[in-house]
Amino acid sequence: MKKLACFVLFSLSFLAFAQQTPFELSNKKATATYDEAIDFYSTLAKSYPKQAKLVSYGATDFGKPLHVLVLSKTGLFDPLAVKKSDKRVLLINNGIHPGEPEGIDASMLLARTLLQNNTLPENVVICIIPVYNIDGSHNRSGTSRANQNGPVAYGFRGNGKNLDLNRDFIKTDSKNSFAFQQIFNTWQPEIFVDTHTSNGADYQYTMTLIPTQKDKLNTVLSSYLTQTLVPDLYSKMKIKGFELVPYVNSINETPDAGITGFIESPRYSTGYAALHNSIGFMPETHMLKSFDKRVESTYKLLQTYVEIVSRDAQKIGENKHKADEFVAQQSEFPLDWKLNRSVYDSIEFKGYTAKYKPSEVSGAERLYYDRNEPFTKKIKQWNKFEPSITVSKPIAYVIPKAWDKVITLLKLNGVKMSQLAENTKMNLEIYYIADLKTSTRPYEGHYQHSAVKVNAVNQAVQFYAGDYVVYVNQPQNRYVVETLEPQAIDSFFNWNFFDSILGQKEGYSAYVFEDTAAQLLKNNPALKQKLEEEKLKNTDFAKNGSAQLDFVYKNSDYYEKTFNRYPIGRLTNNAKLNLK
Repeated sequence: MKKLACFVLFSLSFLAFAQQTPFELSNKKATATYDEAIDFYSTLAKSYPKQAKLVSYGATDFGKPLHVLVLSKTGLFDPLAVKKSDKRVLLINNGIHPGEPEGIDASMLLARTLLQNNTLPENVVICIIPVYNIDGSHNRSGTSRANQNGPVAYGFRGNGKNLDLNRDFIKTDSKNSFAFQQIFNTWQPEIFVDTHTSNGADYQYTMTLIPTQKDKLNTVLSSYLTQTLVPDLYSKMKIKGFELVPYVNSINETPDAGITGFIESPRYSTGYAALHNSIGFMPETHMLKSFDKRVESTYKLLQTYVEIVSRDAQKIGENKHKADEFVAQQSEFPLDWKLNRSVYDSIEFKGYTAKYKPSEVSGAERLYYDRNEPFTKKIKQWNKFEPSITVSKPIAYVIPKAWDKVITLLKLNGVKMSQLAENTKMNLEIYYIADLKTSTRPYEGHYQHSAVKVNAVNQAVQFYAGDYVVYVNQPQNRYVVETLEPQAIDSFFNWNFFDSILGQKEGYSAYVFEDTAAQLLKNNPALKQKLEEEKLKNTDFAKNGSAQLDFVYKNSDYYEKTFNRYPIGRLTNNAKLNLK
């Protein structure tokens, strides 16, 4: 029996050692399908049961769960035990855009190498999502990425609902997003990497990098990011043969005039990670470089993350703890950002000379990059972002239990909540939506709001037993504030969660209300004076009987108080509440 067990163990180990990825078996021309990736990781996990475990979470729109390969040198696979052991967590996400598949293959190579060579770090647990957009990965072709140089076939950007999943981390229209948030908040990674492929200009670099926007990140995390983590990634990758450059977000048609930093709002994966004080990265390989080089550069970058996170594990953990403590006490929160165009740096850029020639299609002048004329020169980089809107946090938010999706997402993201034990009328700061813009075409399934303006009023509002109270004194404060404040760029309000409040439910018949309005003016001299003052200010209004009747209605108790009233109240006093 012992001989049989040893033989099975030896066979599994040999199989894993011999196991090659579809990328390798295709002479580096193909990327793994979803089934191939899961089969590969299943074999690894069976071959190395003490150091690798393939687990699944929830479901996706495709009906499959999201898988996570957990790599743990010491065999700790319980997230709570990992945190208690003071180990860092590095989470790698792949295939959110399955047509950008380098991370899928690079992560398979990384996991196999770390296990085979017994080089897993003891102080870091590595979590790998093999393929995030499972639906899109099944929709394969070799043509949907028209500007991309290989592989021979790959998945499609949209998922089964035709959603771009890298715009779904707040609104959570997909089951994929819900499952991801389960993973993220269960494992609580300090460092998060989401692998991608770029579009845009031609240049000499194979790999570009988007770190979490430094000015958005908590200051202690930002200092480590800019002074240690990013510089070391650049230096180590240069030694490994793949120089890095910031993501080439050109201000003009070509990069020569300069580039700007990328501001990732919480709809994006790294913007979402920042809400939880996790440092995020979006590596973007260059679409025109050969697929094998794109995979190799991604593989070496992932190796470098493992090296640095292991080296700086203690510091990274201390920084995360300090950031969480700071955010729990933080009083002012930015809700939106703007680029300061008066501040810029000069960075070295290795590009190709941009030229123009007649188009063979139209005959008009067209851009091309001459690879026979490479250059190295300094270009400008604008990368200082400043808050354009800020808000002071309340003591707590009070949320009626009817808004169940909001409550579900807050709970999913680890937000501590209590419930009222009894019906309670409380004095709160309440917002009325004063103005907003709404897109004329849908964006990711929503007619999104923007440029929201609110009027804040103090009002006594009736709440009921079971309604929720969220005190803003916790590490999840950024998620709480940036989703619940309507003016925030990716607030729940801007994603249409509360559109029903924008519709008036009751009205009046003018011929009936005329008599009521006349009686109101007789009984309320102040209202009568207010009406006369408005007529003096506005001659058009003075000539418009319907407008005057509507004015009386809207300034009376007959007008519904909940029209345009944001349903979530801001508790700004230390009222003692009876909570469950």
